[in-house]
Formats: sequence, structure tokens, C-alpha cells
Amino acid sequence: MLSVFLLLNLAVAAERSPSFEEFDRRAKAGERLNVVFFGASLTWGANATDPNLTSYRGCMAGLLEERYPNAHLKSHDAAIGGTGSQLGVFRLERDVLRRKPDLVFLDFSANDDIYSDKAETLASYEAIVRRIIAEGRCPLVIVIFPFQWDVARGNTDGMKRRDAHIAIAKAYNVPVGDAISFGQRLVKEGKLAIPQIWPVDGVHPGDAGYRMFADAAWQGFCEGVERKLVCAAPEKMLHAATYVTSARVRISSLGKLPAGWRVGAPNLTSAWYDALMSRWLDDLAIASGPKKVERLKVRFSGSMVMLFGEKTLKSGKYRCHIDGKLVEHQDWATKKVLTEFDASSRQFGGNTHLTEVIAEALDPAADHTLEIEPLFADGEEQELRIESICVAGGKAKVWLGD
Repeated sequence: MLSVFLLLNLAVAAERSPSFEEFDRRAKAGERLNVVFFGASLTWGANATDPNLTSYRGCMAGLLEERYPNAHLKSHDAAIGGTGSQLGVFRLERDVLRRKPDLVFLDFSANDDIYSDKAETLASYEAIVRRIIAEGRCPLVIVIFPFQWDVARGNTDGMKRRDAHIAIAKAYNVPVGDAISFGQRLVKEGKLAIPQIWPVDGVHPGDAGYRMFADAAWQGFCEGVERKLVCAAPEKMLHAATYVTSARVRISSLGKLPAGWRVGAPNLTSAWYDALMSRWLDDLAIASGPKKVERLKVRFSGSMVMLFGEKTLKSGKYRCHIDGKLVEHQDWATKKVLTEFDASSRQFGGNTHLTEVIAEALDPAADHTLEIEPLFADGEEQELRIESICVAGGKAKVWLGD
């Protein structure tokens, strides 16, 4: 069910048009306009000397202010490092649409893996594009950012996701700011060198790299204005419609929590700023050890389910059971098949986000059960902190029940 707040925002949005010409006119007229930058760490600006000013979004804000000196522009940072479009779907209402955006720049191509054409993440990414246009009723620029090795290879061969995102952009009449091909051209022409773009690590650029990212995004925006593009959602999805129907359900809203669980607040410190979960979470269902706590049991309708919460230095491990069966997953680093999920943030030295896809490709027509089983070490104070259960596909509902 849509919140009253979102319904009011949608009513306002219905009066707007996802037109670049309309945005250009309103900005020149000096109106108050909201610009949202939605993505991950390359949107936030990790490794920029001053992320609010020298990141790509900081540079973009400056370019927009130069072009529209009379406009009252407000930029909104909606970026969490290390996340992709699957979580993005469930953040869209809270972190983007509630801002009543007049223009959105959309990241996630890099974190969804530029060389992969995984069906699930192409579906989640397209659902974000579709909803921004259909519900937000605002123009959208897709930005495609590289890691160091993407530019160093000198061509875009094998970048399946880049090709797929460009195809989505074409189908939705959305301009693209392609920093991969743009960066490759600048390097070939000797205008930028790889160490200038990525002086610290191969993932996050420095100030010169973010300026290059912004120049590519600016080209996409200017194309939209010059061509007077009006973004429009095609009648049929290019990819699966799984994520068009989705729900992020706060555990605290479901009713009485089982023994050993309580409702609490996110921490006010984090390992890095874009992982400060007080910015992204409203509350948390917290299981605390060392005593054994009961499993959290819910029912849900959907073909995909994931958890969103907070990892801390005290967080322990947990298991999940879907329809009575223990969930197995492959560890990203070791490739081993595990039956336990690790919620600890020790490797980062501070609090971060907990984002875990628990299951995909479930029967969307059936009702399912999910049990979350905390696994706390004997005699050790540990916790598990989860804000919401996120489901997509089918009826996309979560409720308590046996």
C-alpha cells in the first residue's frame, strides 16, 4: 500500500511532465527545483577531497547553477556506497520520490556489474527508470560510470550491462551520460591519464576523475535539453516486470516482536559517511544476545526477498529459512556455499549497511514463509539489526502469521 505522503507527492507530480524542455523553462524562470542524485559510492564521491563540492554531483550542481543563475536549485544526495539497483528499488520511494524531484541522475551501472547481463538486476534497474518517469513525472539522465580497468581496456566490448542500459534509455527516451566511452576517448587523446583519474584506488576516482564523470553526465543532460526530450515509459517492459510491484516493509510495523527482539534506532556513527544508516533507516528490529532469541517469522508474497538493515562491530551471524528449507548462498569472496549470513562489519572498522538478497526466482503466485534465525556465540554480547523485509513480484506483501 502506498503511503499517504507518497500519494500526495504523486498528485503533485501528476501536474508535471518528464520533459527536459519543461525543466529548462522552469529553471530559467527562477523556480524552486529539486535535483536528486541516486546511486552508490561513485555518486556519493568516495575519494573526492570534498564530496559535497568536488564529487561528480558537486560538479553537476555547479554546472546547473552556472546555466540557471536565477533558479533555486536544491541537490539531494541519495547514494549508499556498495549497493546496487536491487536495493535501489526499495529505496526509491523514501530517498527519491519523497523529495518531489524535478530532475534525477541515476547511477548503479557499475555496481550491478558492467560485464554482466543478469536478468534479475536488469529487471530491478528498469523498474527504477520506469517508476521515476511514471510516478515521479520528472526527466531522468542515466549515468554510466567506469572503474579504472573499464577505461584502461580502451573499448566497450563485452560490457553487456552498458549495452542493456543504453537500450533501456532508448526505449524510455532518456539521455545517457556515458563516462566509460568519454573517459576512454580522453585517455586516447592524451587529455587525461589513468593515474590522474584514479590516484588512490581503481574503484573510486579523485577530483579530476569526478570532474570527467560530471562532464559526461552534463553531456547527457544537455542532449536532453537540446533535443527537447520527453521521457516516456513504453507499454511493455524490456525485462521482467518483477520489481514494478515491490514493498519495503518495516519489521516494527508488523506487530509484536518475538522474544529477544526490540525496536531501536540506527547508530549515529559509521565507517564512512554514505553508510551512516541514520540517514537511510527509520528504525530497526534488534535481536540481542548472548542469550538465545526466538526466530523472527513472517509470511510474504513475492518472487524475491531481501533484508535491509545495519551491520555493526557487535553483529553476529544468522540463518534464513524459506518455506521451511535452510537458505544456501555463495560467498562473494571465497565462492564457497554457506548456510550462514555474516552481519558483522569488523572488516570495515565501523558501522555500515546490511543488504542481503535472501532468495530469487520464487513462485510469485504462492505465499511463502521466511524465518530469520540469529546465531549468537555463547557468552558474547552480539546483535542483529534489520529494518525491513523487502519483497518484489507477485502481490509484494509481508505479514505475520504461522
